Amino acid sequence: MQLGLIGAGNMASALARGIGEPVVVADVDPQKAERLAAACGGRAVETNAEVAEQSDVVLLCHKPAQLDEVAAEVAPRASAVASVLAGVKVAQLEAAYPDRPVHRFIPNLPVEFGVGVLCYATGRWTPDEALLELLGRAGLVAPVEEAEIEPAMAVMSCGPAFFALVVEALAQAADRHGLDEELGKQLVVETMAGTATWLRSYDFDTAQLRRRVATPGGLTERGLNTLEREGLPRALSAAVDEVVEAVR
Repeated sequence: MQLGLIGAGNMASALARGIGEPVVVADVDPQKAERLAAACGGRAVETNAEVAEQSDVVLLCHKPAQLDEVAAEVAPRASAVASVLAGVKVAQLEAAYPDRPVHRFIPNLPVEFGVGVLCYATGRWTPDEALLELLGRAGLVAPVEEAEIEPAMAVMSCGPAFFALVVEALAQAADRHGLDEELGKQLVVETMAGTATWLRSYDFDTAQLRRRVATPGGLTERGLNTLEREGLPRALSAAVDEVVEAVR
């Protein structure tokens, strides 16, 4: 399956690298398209129409406001369309690309290394197995109802930035007590990775993990109590609320 990309920004580049197949790509900045094509062994073309003509599936990675402008070039030529445009709903995609299979995906940045997440919502069309298998090279592919896609985006697409803030805060706190900040970041990141492995192995049982680490009256319990008291759960909940309400 030949994948075509319209847009060569951060998410398009991450997906192309994670999938690991040559892509056809166009971008308003031709140099960006050339760099991505060179990195993936693909080819850069001059127009969006060429991407559509040379691809089995066109992946929309442009700015959401350009939906109608790009569709005018692509819709008559595309065989199928997948979108990673934040806030652009399936109904809007179907209106812009009538009589073409269209699919709405939301990926996150770790797809670049094949350990990302891609949630998708369907409308009149269901992605075929070949497309799901191709995108699955970049990480977990999870179907959701469209009403769920904004909260899914808040936790999995925005999540890496939230986690990065946690890494910075923990490392800086350790630095105040004499631990080198860069070493602190490494320790936190490796602990984060190990925690993810543990949770996957134990059916995502976060309560069990907390019980096993935080012995009653111990240091971890004291730290958890402080996080509760200082409002970490409320802050995270508010961040998700902000993202969801901004795009609904």
